Amino acid sequence: MVNPLSKLPPNAGPAADSEPDHENSRAEVVERLFREHNEALLRFLRGRVGSHNEAREVAQEAYVRLLSLDQPGAVSYLRAFLFKTAANIAIDRRRRDQNFDRVAGRQLFAELTENRTPERQLSGEQTLRDLGILIEGMPAKCRESFVLNQIQGLDAGTIATQLGITDSMVRKYVVRALLHCRQYMDIERND
Repeated sequence: MVNPLSKLPPNAGPAADSEPDHENSRAEVVERLFREHNEALLRFLRGRVGSHNEAREVAQEAYVRLLSLDQPGAVSYLRAFLFKTAANIAIDRRRRDQNFDRVAGRQLFAELTENRTPERQLSGEQTLRDLGILIEGMPAKCRESFVLNQIQGLDAGTIATQLGITDSMVRKYVVRALLHCRQYMDIERND
């Protein structure tokens, strides 16, 4: 894992000009926490998120939050704060993933594939054509993410690898496209 402090310029932060000693001492405390507890934190997180890479990302975010504290407080409490923050981030990510799975798992076009009268079938075919045009008009990565997930059934990790973007970005693209299509379908129904 990359030490989160290595990316920061010396005395980085909002109070860099006014309190350089405070910033240095905070960075030193967090760096010491990183050296002494990072492996334990990663083991703790792997048990919660199931993936070494995800555990590293969560730990990185927890260190960044720790660095952003105005008053880092007593060193004995920082370790507990770091682990609690990391656990909360892991929970937030799990909830986000569950929400994505719930939204992406819905059959967007299910109501268009049911048996219908000839008039309703014609209307459904027109709606599908309109949605096709709507999808074609989406930005490239958004469109590709949507088609790979909703039409081809690929998961976010596979799509992210294929497109060279993060899982999180794939989820955002798919949800954005689903909402866009759903909004169009709702407008069509009301007309």
